[in-house]
Amino acid sequence: MMNGNAIDAHVAEIDRCNQRSARMLSVVDLLEAKTLTPELAAYLLAAISRGASYLVGALPGSAGKTTVMGALLNFVPATIALKPADSAKTIADALAHLSPRRCWICHEIGAGGYYAYLWGPALRAYFELGRAGHQLATNLHADTYEQARAQVCDENGVPLEDFVRMNLALFLRVRGGDRVVHEVWESDGASVHRRIFAGGRLAGGRLADPERVAQAGKTLDALMATGGRTIGDVRQFLVKSSAV
Repeated sequence: MMNGNAIDAHVAEIDRCNQRSARMLSVVDLLEAKTLTPELAAYLLAAISRGASYLVGALPGSAGKTTVMGALLNFVPATIALKPADSAKTIADALAHLSPRRCWICHEIGAGGYYAYLWGPALRAYFELGRAGHQLATNLHADTYEQARAQVCDENGVPLEDFVRMNLALFLRVRGGDRVVHEVWESDGASVHRRIFAGGRLAGGRLADPERVAQAGKTLDALMATGGRTIGDVRQFLVKSSAV
């Protein structure tokens, strides 16, 4: 189980993703806003807590992709530390040396010279971290799975066998003031992605069995009942309940 210092470090790394002055939102906020359905949130907890890598896509800016990515980082296993993929050198060092499994965060797939943004050779190396057994979390400007795959594989030259190790691809839709995860695509890490969530319904997910998803749902219900809301509140609850 993570100690208090480890939880503080985990929360601080999520806060580094924050692009605005307000606090980073948690899964509690996303459930209340109906950005995630309870069923999907339970499935994501069950899958990411077992080490699934994921990306979040939305084409417009301010759609909430960094927010969703950050909230889901609380589902990463307690034994795995969060680390920023902040440069090609950092990634090369991680690939060159045997090290504990990490969750490497690319703050955005993009060509801008911002902190932990990756493009071109650095992005290809980032996806190699998945091949080396690390967990990955990132986001990008793409509204559909096809756009995301084209951006990563065609524009950046990431091999398909590395792209499919990104187990989950979530896509946000913005309508008025509402932000909703409306599609999720899944891969077992060896085969091409297939859509498992659309129209508010989840079907055919293979990364977590129904019993584990049901238990994750009970955990999230218990979390909501505590009144806790912040990233720190949520992480502490999930670690203490052995959900991650």
